Amino acid sequence: MTPWPVLRAARRRYRFTAVVFVLLVAAGVALSVAILSQERALRTGSARAADRFDLVVAAPGSQTDALLTAVYLQPGAVRLLAPEVTAALLNDDRPAFASPLAFGDSLRGSPIVGAIPALVAHLSDGLAEGRVFAARSEAVIGAASPLRLGDRFRPTHGVHAGAAEEHDDDEAEEGHHGEADGHDVELTVVGRMTPTGSPWDRAIVVPVELVWAVHGLPDGHAEGEARIGPPFDPARTPGIPAAVLHAKDVAGAYRLRQAYTADGSMAFFPAEALIKLYGVLGDLRRLMALLAIVTQALVLLALVASVVILLRLLTPQFVTLRALGAPRRYVFAVAWGFTAALVAAGVLLGLGGGWALSFAISRALATQTGIALQPTLGAAELLVALMVLLIGFALAALPAWLIQRRPLAEALAGE
Repeated sequence: MTPWPVLRAARRRYRFTAVVFVLLVAAGVALSVAILSQERALRTGSARAADRFDLVVAAPGSQTDALLTAVYLQPGAVRLLAPEVTAALLNDDRPAFASPLAFGDSLRGSPIVGAIPALVAHLSDGLAEGRVFAARSEAVIGAASPLRLGDRFRPTHGVHAGAAEEHDDDEAEEGHHGEADGHDVELTVVGRMTPTGSPWDRAIVVPVELVWAVHGLPDGHAEGEARIGPPFDPARTPGIPAAVLHAKDVAGAYRLRQAYTADGSMAFFPAEALIKLYGVLGDLRRLMALLAIVTQALVLLALVASVVILLRLLTPQFVTLRALGAPRRYVFAVAWGFTAALVAAGVLLGLGGGWALSFAISRALATQTGIALQPTLGAAELLVALMVLLIGFALAALPAWLIQRRPLAEALAGE
């Protein structure tokens, strides 16, 4: 005799209760899976975003602040390197290139970064469209920028909200994007970077000389000279918040780090600063792990209560089966199989729901930070799901065993 017909009949009769039970299990599993998956996605995404930055040089201070400013383009109040240090750094022939970074302007919330052409080509590993800027009136946009090749715009001072706002129809038709408080200079988009998975995808990169000039600083070259890029005139090079160095080889990177770790500057690998940042965020990670554990404890408590309620509802059917002469093993199989099937359905639904929830969170975080996040189902998430599944099976077995062991006369009297 097979228990499947009885299980199907019980599922149809108590379908509302069964759906609630499945959703309860799925919600607990989904939350735990999303927490664990998202924490890992944040780590891998932030590390991937810094992959193309070999060495960062900034004024002595917090490596974390310098990292957030140079790599993740977060506004900050970092100190400037002294002009003499900047000039020596940018004219150093040991790295493949040394690019200054200059900030302070934006366009509709998108940061405008001053750099040299070599950094643009390096970060995006070639352009998706167009070419690298070759004059001070040209710009290269990130992969996610709403601007298009040929668009003209005026940079505005500071960082303003509204990066995602729609452009006016008239501006779109003319290909001109302006702001009321824009600088008195117009730039033309000549290239688009390939996706980098970092906040640079939303950035607009322009010649560093332009950023210096519009802020009333020396432009790094002899007066009247309009070229861009190295070499820079030591007498006309201002201080910068940070520089990115691309070493020719690993040994060269370590020599450069040692050379620029001095009284007037600090040099560090982004991975070093990320490890320190993760250490600072260790309490947050432990909090997330604790939240996952608490969630699982609540799910297990709910499982216990739900199993008791379900089997209480099904007790009359089990008693009837036994009165009709069904073997004890058959009654056990029906009682256990009904609840175990619901637990398994809830766990599977929770895995899928947790993965979807993690994707939704990743999209929201990517919109806010510009860091591309790719959540995955790893061993930790599968282990959580397996733990809930096995504990659910065990909890379903105990009441089923008690029901099939209960004397029939006592069971009938109780009903």
